[in-house]
Amino acid sequence: MDWLNWVLLLGRILFGLLFFLSGIGHLTQPAMRDYAKGMGVPIPEVLVPLTGIQIIVGSLMVVLGIWPDLGALLLFVFLVPVAFFMHRFWTLPDPMQAANQQAHFFKNIALAGASLALFVLFIKCADRLALVITGPLFK
Repeated sequence: MDWLNWVLLLGRILFGLLFFLSGIGHLTQPAMRDYAKGMGVPIPEVLVPLTGIQIIVGSLMVVLGIWPDLGALLLFVFLVPVAFFMHRFWTLPDPMQAANQQAHFFKNIALAGASLALFVLFIKCADRLALVITGPLFK
């Protein structure tokens, strides 16, 4: 079943790419800090870059297989608060804006679920993981 190892690696790469690119945006796009400030995020000039670093590190850990369970957990810890603080669709009176934010909210919740699933997979399959640099941190 060597081909399954390659499929899992491809899945890790595709999953991590979203967070890696988003993290780069957190660090390079001032509009992200402005948007966060408008949503009431405290000290967005600090938190937006910090979360950018968090998701870059988490994505690289998942993709490269360096404590991939911890990387998946870092992504989960990012996704849940962002869903509830940045995509509060239930507060928006405009149906179009609410629908857009609802899609982002549930995308983040679904990705949080996938992060948890990867967290468990990396721990439960620690002895069978291939194409990783280290095994999981949590055992």
